[in-house]
Amino acid sequence: MKTFLLSLLSILLLTACYADTKNDPTDNWLHDYDTALEIAKKQDKNIYLFVGADKCPFCKKFKTKTLSKNNVIEKLQEDYILLYLSRDQHFIPEEFERVGVPKHYFLTKNGKVIFNSYGLLEPDGFFLLLDEAELNQ
Repeated sequence: MKTFLLSLLSILLLTACYADTKNDPTDNWLHDYDTALEIAKKQDKNIYLFVGADKCPFCKKFKTKTLSKNNVIEKLQEDYILLYLSRDQHFIPEEFERVGVPKHYFLTKNGKVIFNSYGLLEPDGFFLLLDEAELNQ
């Protein structure tokens, strides 16, 4: 009985861990800065760069509360090439900060920073951030 309960607990924990990583909306984003620049030039779009960290609770919350919303993603995809760089697993060029995550950069198709900000934002706050970025173009 003890073995059965331990096995059941192990399965539940593994399932919870898998479910947590499975729902990451940035999995389908680009994870290479140079590739994002190439695509942005070809599609004549700006780039939204989200710099985060794997163990950052604010980054996870931003992903689940904001980036998982269809209206947010649709607006981003309409206007931007989406790039996510984790300071734990991706190369981040020197011109971008690695501390103070989540960090948001809005770049031209050539990589020039138009606007940047940081922090956990709810969808409404993120739309205000998008408006601010557009005003700075």
